[in-house]
Amino acid sequence: MANQSHLDILLKKEDHMLKEMLRSFVDKEIMPVRQRIDDDKEHKIVNKILQALTDLGIQKAPFPPEYGGNGVASVVTNAIVHEELSRGDSGICVARTVTGWAFVPALAAGNKAVLDRFAPEFCGKELKFGCFSMTEPGGPHGGGGCDIENVTLHGKKIRTIAKLEGDEWVINGQKMWASNSGIADVYCVVCTTDPGLGEAGVALIYVPKDTKGLTFGKNEKKAGMRGDKNHPAFLEDVRVPKEFRAAGPGNDAELLQNNLILGRIVTAAMAVGQAQGAFETVLKYTGDRIVADKPIRQHSVAACILADMAIGIETARNFYLSAAYMYDHPETYGPPVSNFMLSKASIAKMHACDVAVMVTNKAMELMGAYGYVRDYDVEKYWRDCKMIQLWEGGAQLGRFDVCRGYYDCNL
Repeated sequence: MANQSHLDILLKKEDHMLKEMLRSFVDKEIMPVRQRIDDDKEHKIVNKILQALTDLGIQKAPFPPEYGGNGVASVVTNAIVHEELSRGDSGICVARTVTGWAFVPALAAGNKAVLDRFAPEFCGKELKFGCFSMTEPGGPHGGGGCDIENVTLHGKKIRTIAKLEGDEWVINGQKMWASNSGIADVYCVVCTTDPGLGEAGVALIYVPKDTKGLTFGKNEKKAGMRGDKNHPAFLEDVRVPKEFRAAGPGNDAELLQNNLILGRIVTAAMAVGQAQGAFETVLKYTGDRIVADKPIRQHSVAACILADMAIGIETARNFYLSAAYMYDHPETYGPPVSNFMLSKASIAKMHACDVAVMVTNKAMELMGAYGYVRDYDVEKYWRDCKMIQLWEGGAQLGRFDVCRGYYDCNL
């Protein structure tokens, strides 16, 4: 067990088995084509890999058994999946995971109308995509950016409006940056019935892909994370059944915060996966490359850099697992939706993302020009990891949320 990287007290036997299966999958299916993913504009390679993950049961995992799913609810288990897939490619990981993330509100609320409509097809053999459509462009009166994620604003800055007309919601607004936007089969759209109502106005409403009035702009041209598509979405008099709202007044705001907390925990796991991949690459390189008659890693300055990388990875991994374990055990650590849990999830994300950026930077320094070229894996980890430091409120709002677990922070 000398190579064991996770505490057995936090992981079940099944988690260890899943981790090893996914590590083998990544080595076999992703690593050989990893350098081609960023040029895969039509996502032929990406979708082939995602279909293979669907064949393994990853797509249907979160859905209840009565729909053909596996009923996987453990955040520890989900986090392990994120770490291993992100070691291969975090764009592919986020494209896969956002599908499940989109359905978390409906699953948590037990929304039978939504699950009856969508769950059977997502539990089938065909590759499907879900989208959690939250972020909005900024405006002259505020809103957009991380205002939606800021708990102190209580949903008052949401600008996508949903009005109930008879038995239908009529939605108008604009969304951007959402993963799988433009290709998803269903969208969980963060709306408000009235910004003045604050949390009582927050509404999470499910919109099928072919709904009239739902259109998309061009895919964003990003520095990294090319395995994940992000088309701006426009909603103009989009009509869906009233039963497609996840829950109801007040409850939807809690479901939104729950998604933010979960998102930060699994984001931390993604960052650790990226850092681990970069570390494994540079560890091999510095063992093979000879400088001054000995391998680079046998020089003291290089050894100290590698040690700092390992320290960061191990501490980030142990903390994201700690936060995931706390979420999974509310009987001991309190309700999942709380300032305590928001703080722990934010610590996990902030630390892990900082570690990933540090590790990929240091890996490039140790590899010199070879770290900067696309023939090696490090520059891709370097580009990909920066994005996850920026999403879900970014590094600054996340730190405000850390403080909320320790004192009354109104930032």
